Amino acid sequence: MIKNIIFDIGDVLMHFTWNEYIHELFNGDTEKINAVNEAINSTGLWIELDRNVIPAEDVFYRMRNYNKTYWNDVVLALENAKRCFNRCDYAIPWVKSIKDKGYNVYYLSNYSHFNMSSAPEVLDFIPYMDGGIYSCDVQLLKPDMAIYELLCKKYELVPSECIFIDDRKENVEAARAFGMHAIHFKSYEDADKQLQEFINL
Repeated sequence: MIKNIIFDIGDVLMHFTWNEYIHELFNGDTEKINAVNEAINSTGLWIELDRNVIPAEDVFYRMRNYNKTYWNDVVLALENAKRCFNRCDYAIPWVKSIKDKGYNVYYLSNYSHFNMSSAPEVLDFIPYMDGGIYSCDVQLLKPDMAIYELLCKKYELVPSECIFIDDRKENVEAARAFGMHAIHFKSYEDADKQLQEFINL
């Protein structure tokens, strides 16, 4: 019997439009865009913000100094990053509709304190949920099975009574391996259809 629905946040309940943002910020300057993306993303440093094992100040220092030619551009991209976070219009109605049917709703997200402080308004669906875990608070990342276990222990959830929704295939596979039901999110319409098939909403 399904009792709990667990959501990823990024690109499920909130759009993370980094590519569009960075192209607009630098007016399509390919060299600059590639350099900034490499400093922030290709190095794996953005993920380290989500993991929160290395102090954020050290992560930002490494990003800025990865390619000193583009130091100012990396700083500019980080300072304006809130522009790439956009809450999905369907987020609150979707969560509320599930809650109204008597299911518990949680979040399990690779998410950083930097993301939260950059655009706190996009998380306005959180108060409608029953709780959850951000990776930065527990220093674990999906698809590490330990983070799924931690969520279940924290809220006394039975994995087989949970449906997990995530846009990344490896996270979905990890949830299934842990014993949860899971939906690979590709669009709201598709995921909601699959969810209704699971729980007959």
